[in-house]
Amino acid sequence: MQQLPLGVRLRERATFDAFVVSPANAEAVSRLQALADGGRGVLWLWGAQGTGRSHLLQAACAAAPASNRVGYLPLLGLEASGEDLLEGAGSLDLLCLDDLDSRVGGRDFELAMFGAYRAIEEARHALVVAASAPPAALPWALPDLGSRCGAAEIFQLRPLDDAQQEQALRQRASARGLDLPEETLRYVLRRFPRDMTSLGRLLEQIDEASLSAQRRLTVPFVRAIIGDAAGDP
Repeated sequence: MQQLPLGVRLRERATFDAFVVSPANAEAVSRLQALADGGRGVLWLWGAQGTGRSHLLQAACAAAPASNRVGYLPLLGLEASGEDLLEGAGSLDLLCLDDLDSRVGGRDFELAMFGAYRAIEEARHALVVAASAPPAALPWALPDLGSRCGAAEIFQLRPLDDAQQEQALRQRASARGLDLPEETLRYVLRRFPRDMTSLGRLLEQIDEASLSAQRRLTVPFVRAIIGDAAGDP
C-alpha cells in the first residue's frame, strides 16, 4: 500500500473489523468497503465528531489491495497548500480526504481539489470525503466544485446507541488486551463523554496507567484516573 508522501500514517487499530456498524450506518460502510476493494466513484461521509469518520477513511486505506495506490489526508492537521497536497491525486486508486470542511471556502485549495476531482473521475478511480456537514451546507468558493460534490453518494454517519457504544468500547478494550469488567465499563459510560473519539482516548489513558501501575481496572482505579475529566469532586 502506498500513500501520498506527506508523513501521514494510518492508525494501526483503524480497521473495518474494529468498527461497530449500526444498522443506520450499514449502507455507508458497505459502499465504502466496495470502494476500498477497488471500486470507483465519489463518496461523501458526514457526521458529528465521534461518529467514526476518520476511522472509516483510514480503514478503507488499510483494506485496499496491496497493489493499489492509496492516500489518506487529514486536511485539518496539514499546513501544505492545495497544490502540494493534491498533486498526482489522479494516479491514486483511492484518495481519502478527511475534514474537508476545514478547507472549504479557500479558493486556492478548491481549485486544486477541482483538478484532482476531475483527474480521479477521468481515471475511473475512487474519492472518499469526510466532513462535518453535507456538501449543500458548506460555503464553497467554487460553486462548480460544490455541485460536483453534491452529486456524490452522500451518507450521514449516525452515532451509536447505548448498547452499541458498550459493544464498541468492549471491543476496543479487548483489542488492547485490556480486561474491562462490566461494572467498570458501565462506570466509564456513565461518567465520560459518550462519543467514540473521547472514549478511544480514554482507553489509551487507562491502558498506559494500568501498565504503569500493574493494577486491575476496578472502578476505584479508573475513577482515580478519570475523576477530574469526568467531573468527580
